[in-house]
This record gives sequence, C-alpha cells and structure tokens, in this order.
Amino acid sequence: MAAQNPNVAPNQTEYGGDEISALVLDPGYSSTRAGFAGEDAPKSVVPTFYGTVPGDSKKTNIFGDNSIHNPFPNFTIKNPMASDGTVEDWDAAANLWEYSITSRLTNPRPQNPMSNGLNSHKGDEVLAGEDADMTGVEDQERPCEENPLLMTETGWNTGKGREKPIEIAMETLGCPAFWMARSGVLGAFANGKPSALVVDVGASGTSVTPVHDGLLLKKGVMRSPLGGNYISTQSRLLLSQNQSSPITLIPHYLITSKTPVDAGSPAQAAYRTFTPDTTPDPSFRALQEERLLGEFKESVVQVWTQPGRLLAHGPSGIPNEELAKQQPGRPFEFPDGYNQVFGSERFRPAEALFDPKAALTDASNPTPEAKQTLPAIIQASLNAVDVDIRPLLLANIVVVGGSSLMYGFVERLDAEVKAMFAGARVRVSAAGNLYERKFAGWIGGSITASLGTFHQMWISKKEYEEHGAGIVEKRCK
Repeated sequence: MAAQNPNVAPNQTEYGGDEISALVLDPGYSSTRAGFAGEDAPKSVVPTFYGTVPGDSKKTNIFGDNSIHNPFPNFTIKNPMASDGTVEDWDAAANLWEYSITSRLTNPRPQNPMSNGLNSHKGDEVLAGEDADMTGVEDQERPCEENPLLMTETGWNTGKGREKPIEIAMETLGCPAFWMARSGVLGAFANGKPSALVVDVGASGTSVTPVHDGLLLKKGVMRSPLGGNYISTQSRLLLSQNQSSPITLIPHYLITSKTPVDAGSPAQAAYRTFTPDTTPDPSFRALQEERLLGEFKESVVQVWTQPGRLLAHGPSGIPNEELAKQQPGRPFEFPDGYNQVFGSERFRPAEALFDPKAALTDASNPTPEAKQTLPAIIQASLNAVDVDIRPLLLANIVVVGGSSLMYGFVERLDAEVKAMFAGARVRVSAAGNLYERKFAGWIGGSITASLGTFHQMWISKKEYEEHGAGIVEKRCK
C-alpha cells in the first residue's frame, strides 16, 4: 500500500469523523448537556432554567448555576422548554444553547471593540488610529464555525421543532454541519444495543421508545407526564400531609443561621428578610423549593420492591404497608434544622408511577389516569409495534434518565413487566454508573458523532443553503 502524501489533503472518502471536533448538544427540561464527541461525559451541564432581570430598555437573561440561584431583586425564573420536552421559547433556547457551548467548550462570539475593554478611551471617543469597524464581524467568527453539531430531540418532536434547531445551528452558531438524532435511539446506542425498548424517566415526564436495528418505531413511542417533577409534587404533598405536623418548605437562601434540634422538634432558625424593593419573584422561590425537593428525593424517596404493590397484600397475607413499617427509616434534615426519620411513607411518592391508587392528592393534584402509569405505557408501546419484534424488545428493555436513579426503581420495573408478560423472556438493564444513566442520550450522541463512518451523514451548510431548513425532515429520519 502506497504511503499517503503529507502535502495532499485526504479525499472525502478517506476522511474520518474522529478527526473533527464535533459538538453534541442534548437539551432537556431540567438541564442542557453539551460536550465534544468521543468523550465519556458532557463537559458542560447547565440548568435549562434561566433568570430575567428588568433593565433600562429590555430584560437581561441570566444563565448558569452560579447565577440563577442568587436572589436578585425582581428576579424571575423561566424555562424555554414546554412540559412535554419540546421547545416553547426559541429565542431563549438559542441563547441558552449558545451559553452551554461557549461557557465551557468554545470561545464566545466577539464583542464590539469600542466597548469590550480592550481599547483605551478618552471620554466617549475612541483614540485616533484605533480600528473600531465592526463590519462583517458576524460573518468572520462565530462560536461553532469549526465544529459540526449533533443535537438530540424527542421522539414526538414536531416539524417546526426539527427545522428551527438547524436554523439556529447554521445562522446563529455558524456550524459547518448539523445532524438531529432521537434521544431514545441514542439511549439504546449508549447501552450498546441496536434494538431496545428505551424507558426514559426524565424531569418533565416518562417516555417509552421502541428501537429496532437503530431505527425509531414512531408508532410505538408513548409518553406520560409522570416523571421527576411529578415525584417532586408527590413529595411536596407528603410533607404537607405529614402525620405529626405539616412541614413547610423553607429554601436555603432564606436561612441565615440555625440551631441543631432533636428529631421531630420545632426548628430554631434565624430567617432572612427582604424589603419590597429587593424581593425576588415567586418563581425564584419555586425553583429553590424544587432544588430542596430534589435533595429530599435523592436522600429519602424509595421504590417499593417487595412482592406485590405497596397498597396490596404480600404472599403471607400481611399488608405491604405493614411490612414497609418494619424497614429502617431514613432521616432527613431541612435547611432550617428541622429533621425527621421517614418510615413507610417514603415509598408513597414513587408508587404512583406504577399504581395510581397510591397517589397523594389534593384539590390541584388529582389522581393520575391508569393509562399514564409506567406499566401501562410500556404495554401500549409494545402493542403498537409488530408482534414479531416484541420478544426482542422485551429481552432488551433499557432504563435511562436521571429520575430512574431512585433506589429500587429498576428492580420494581423488572417485576412489573414480568407480571404483565408472564412466560416471556424479560430483561431490564440499566447502567450502574450515575453519569451513564443520567446522560445516556448525550453519550449515545457522543458515540455516534465520533464514528469514522458518520461523516457521510452530516447535513452540510451548502446543503442547508440549497434546500433550506426542510432538509432535516428528509435526512434525519
């Protein structure tokens, strides 16, 4: 074989995808993940929530963990994503995606040299001889002009929801190439499976995606609003209906000092006060309460894994709730110092994912429908696909998503599916590593975009200019 001439560029057929610095962007309702293809985990993980501060002429958007948790005056928290995981506010989403990429991965776009602090000023005039011409700067340098972008999307994304990202990638970020991939398919790839039934338990809801030979079976995609946010709502109801006394959520930012107290004793804390001019918007407190509920879920909430459902009777005839009371409790201390050991009640918030009768309810939170539970949407998904591939999917059920990390979730799901499909070979698998489970969609995209054969798949900027944004519907199946 003749040696390659180092002075001649390789042909396109010889070009490998691993030679380029492709970016992978995985937007979600709770967080947005970004990083370079070929890496094990995303380098940039930023909250999808962002803050707005009223200014002199217009509102200023603030992104990032270090900023949105500071109680600025009149600080409002928003989210560009809708509750179904699709984009609702495209302008905010574009700014968020650019921030997630430029904050950790690439350089930010250049600023006006008259006001970027690099040139000396006398009063309001630029010194003579300095170049302050910004003509064409938008075309000269953009955040991703050297980086193709692979972006994930939900299995139920709309036509506009697919065309708008390629417009942002090409025109705002300046990407030379683009591709969109379904997050369910990428979740299967991250677990090394070309065919799988991907159960994704995210913040805004749960989805079930059948994948066969690397292709999404769209008619089998099912989703439910019961996800991480629903478990947070159930946890909030659990605390408000606490047996000894209702527990009020007081976020960290409202506590200035606290004194240790015994379990169950009233809190002894000093609280922070705000004047009307310095008070943040109620949406800020709501976000901080959600963070506190997230800590509660990670520390206390557990999935019932013994035979039968929590409100049913076990094999011995004893109610499972009585068996749950015999298990050791889990302590939790709130920011104001109040602490309590949570016993059998810690199984209730997650039980509603499998049994609607176990849901905690009030006037604004009714009982969920039976068809929204996890076993129901798995069964509906399998009934919607060809009968010949159902055994293959049942033997390759993959669990992904940050909300699936609750203790006992995978074991309970395995038991529920085996009870529904008695006699079938059922295998439920989930990555043991936290990052592999939480960032499965991003990791699948990282694997895909780094493959040497994937470079033939990219939609180039030239193709985009010739065919418009509609090309993504034809190419990205």
